[in-house]
Formats: sequence, structure tokens, C-alpha cells
Amino acid sequence: MDSSSFPFPASSPEAWRATHLGYLLGHALRRFDARVLQLMAHDAQVPLALSNLAARDQVSAAHVHITRHLSLAGDRPTVLAQRAGMSKQAMADVIEQCLAWGLVTRAPDPQDARARRVCFTPLGLEWRQAFARALAQAESEFRAEVGAEVATVVALGLEVYASG
Repeated sequence: MDSSSFPFPASSPEAWRATHLGYLLGHALRRFDARVLQLMAHDAQVPLALSNLAARDQVSAAHVHITRHLSLAGDRPTVLAQRAGMSKQAMADVIEQCLAWGLVTRAPDPQDARARRVCFTPLGLEWRQAFARALAQAESEFRAEVGAEVATVVALGLEVYASG
């Protein structure tokens, strides 16, 4: 990471604020998600309207949560919010945008008539496939940038840490 991205010079007593693990993980995640969205914006297999949304930065990391966390069978909004670590209201807003874009639908929950399930539409499934391709490309680029051994250690370390 180049030093211009740090808010404090390395010699500053405040430099720890921009070099601790949480800061680095957050910065890396934002960079990774931005690259995934950039790749999706330029994926010829993504419907033009969706690639235009991605290219104009209308799709954010919050929208990626739907793609990351929505199962193929569909899920209740509360389950999606929990998986994504978002409030129910924030997830409801994301779902509304994804509904408007035609990525998802709402359907009655077969196990509880009062509840609704969010499900991918055929367009949403195309978006999901584009997301999978973009993830694979971004991960490949990460491996090329840091080296295969470092990438493997990072992945294993994050897997252990996340499961704790």
C-alpha cells in the first residue's frame, strides 16, 4: 500500500492508527470489493444495464452483500442482514434497490405465510455468475501481486481468524 493512502506520516506518533491490522483489513477489503465491481462493470456477459450501474459506482459493497449471502433457495431479509452484519433496515434498503434493478424478487416463505423470502431472478443469477468470475479474477490478481505463498498464508490465517 502506498504511503499516500495513510492519513499520518510513518514518523508520526499517530501512525499506529493507520497501520494496525483492522485498518489494513478494512482497506484491503474495500480495495478488493472495488476491483470485483470494476471487473463486473466490464464483463461482457453482464447485462448492459447492470454493468452500467457498476461502472457508474451505483453498485456498492452493500449490494455485494446480497450476491455474497443470498442462497439459491432464497432467504428471509432478517437472515440476509445477519449474515451480512447489517441492520435489518439497511438490508431492506439494499433489497429494495436490487428489486428495482431486477436482481431479486420477494416471494412468500413456504414455511411461514407471514414472512417473505428474497430470491434471485434469472437476471440476478447472471449477476451472481459474473460475481463469481470477478471474484476468481480478483483473487488471481491478489495472488500475482503478493505471491502464491503469501496469498495462501493470508487466506489460511483469515479463515482461522474468521471462524473464531
